[in-house]
Formats: sequence, structure tokens, C-alpha cells
Amino acid sequence: MRRSRLTPEREAELYEAVLVLLREVGYDAMTMDAIATRTHCSKATLYRQWTGKPELVAKALRHNKAVDLADIDTGSLRGDFHEMVRMDNGRLEKDSALMRGLIHAVNSNPDLLEALRHLLIDPELTGLDALLRRAVGRAELRADTPALEYVPHMLIGAFFAHPLTEAQPIGPPFLRRYIDAVVLPALGL
Repeated sequence: MRRSRLTPEREAELYEAVLVLLREVGYDAMTMDAIATRTHCSKATLYRQWTGKPELVAKALRHNKAVDLADIDTGSLRGDFHEMVRMDNGRLEKDSALMRGLIHAVNSNPDLLEALRHLLIDPELTGLDALLRRAVGRAELRADTPALEYVPHMLIGAFFAHPLTEAQPIGPPFLRRYIDAVVLPALGL
């Protein structure tokens, strides 16, 4: 079991430095040595806190999340989706290239894929599932709606397709329009 010697402030500082370095050089070129240099700490300190680069990157990304999706409850699915976009506070736009780069990196780094799934993707899917289950519980959405299981795919698809088709990062205005024009109608709303 690891002992935490880092204050929450120092941990947040380390996570932000990891994300800055990741944006600058990409996952494959980023090393624990570079992280240690950038954060002014020893590699031993990094390895005491995190098992390695995959876990450190995944935790930095998780720390950077504005809100747990399961905590959003406006009383309507449309409201929940729009609140999700509002609470993102520009992070999605800022980190869309970073996330696309990481998706490329998981192809050759199974440890990164495992860390991202465990620490970032699975919690997001669980939160999204909570939003959708609440909509079913409110009788706003039928449990047997065929598109229900594809909501994550629709949202992730927009995340990757928009920058390719529009040559610009994804942002809140597009996401709100996409939710209203594609996701909600697919769910019969």
C-alpha cells in the first residue's frame, strides 16, 4: 500500500504538469524522467505514488474532470446533458487533441488502455448510465429504447468526428446542438 506524502495541492500541481507535458510531447515521448524534471520531484516519489506512467496519466486526466456525471440531476435528460456540457467549462475543447493522441497511444500501450479504462472511461460510463437510468425511472425514456445502449458511442463519435469534419476542436455550442439534434431524437425525445 502506498503512503501519500503529497498534499492535495501538490498532487493537483503534479497532475497539471503531467497534462501540460503530455500536450507538448505526446504520450509515447513523455517519460517519467521528464515528468520528474518538470515537476521538480524525484522519480522515486513518482513511483511511490503511482505504479508508472499509464496510471499517472489516467489519474491526471481523472483529476482534471470537472464533475462526476452521476452527480448531475436537473430533472430531465436534456437538462442533464446540457449541464454536463456546461460544467465541462472548456476542458473538452482544450483537451480534444490530447485525447485523440491518447487513443492512438493505446494501440501500442495496453497498460495505458487498462489504466484509462479503469480510472477514466469506466467511471464516465457509470456516470452516464446513472443519468440514463434516472431518465428511465422518471418515465422520460423507455428502458427498451434501442438507441439507449449506443449513447456513449454517439457522444464519443461526435468527439472524434467533429474535429475531422469541421477542422476545429469540439466545443459546447456544437455539443448542445448535437445532443438536441442527434442524441435526444435517437432516444425518442
